[in-house]
Amino acid sequence: MVKVVTINILFDMECWEKRSKLLVDELKVINADLIALQEINIQEQTGDWLAQQLNMPYMYLVPFQAAPYKNGPEYGIGILSRYPFVLQQQLDLKSQGRLAQYVQVNINNQPLIFCNGHYYWQPGTTPARMEQFKLLVDWLSELPLLPIIAVGDFNATPDTPEIEFIREHFISAYAAHHGSEPEYTCPTPLSKPSRSLTRKIGRRVVNILVHRKIEPWRGTLDYIFINQRLQVHNCELILTKSAPDNEQIYPSDHFGIAAELEVTL
Repeated sequence: MVKVVTINILFDMECWEKRSKLLVDELKVINADLIALQEINIQEQTGDWLAQQLNMPYMYLVPFQAAPYKNGPEYGIGILSRYPFVLQQQLDLKSQGRLAQYVQVNINNQPLIFCNGHYYWQPGTTPARMEQFKLLVDWLSELPLLPIIAVGDFNATPDTPEIEFIREHFISAYAAHHGSEPEYTCPTPLSKPSRSLTRKIGRRVVNILVHRKIEPWRGTLDYIFINQRLQVHNCELILTKSAPDNEQIYPSDHFGIAAELEVTL
């Protein structure tokens, strides 16, 4: 059995002291073998800090080639592991400076591939994201016939052609366990006091134009996908609770997902 987690931890350092405690407290209880992180703040070394707090001795950090947001901090993705890496690779996704990564680990003498990515951001569907997903599928198809777990912030909702394409090649662990994807994984009720009024209005306009909804958007962007060599024993949303003393503080603006998986050769 292998236990895995994916969570976009949010590069923004606002409320990080409280958010990080929530992250660490719950992730310690889950005690995953492998954790995929998106939006690691490179300057603040948030990935390294989490690895230390969780006593996970192996980390593979991949900084993005360009900052996705103008004047924003440098950030990237990372994999934390309790097992040494037999192999580690990265994939240039060809747009927005983004990369995917995978590691091979051996758990109880069983080789396994764990892939992490944070893909093209644009509301709705977009050809650029589909091209990234095609690159990802082609990349993973070059691997030997091993158990593959592909996780991350896919930035696409379940109804998009991009996620339908991924489903042609992989199984969603959450949907396999529950019969459907979660209602939403983003955004959480995390409040960001410093967000400007202009940005808030801009997001509302985008929501109306793209999703044709007046109420604030929310949807599922985060997934754990597996191939046929794995079976789902459990898969749940995690990091869904606010700070005990402040209902506006959550671990991140995304919920995480945790899964218990068994190799079935």
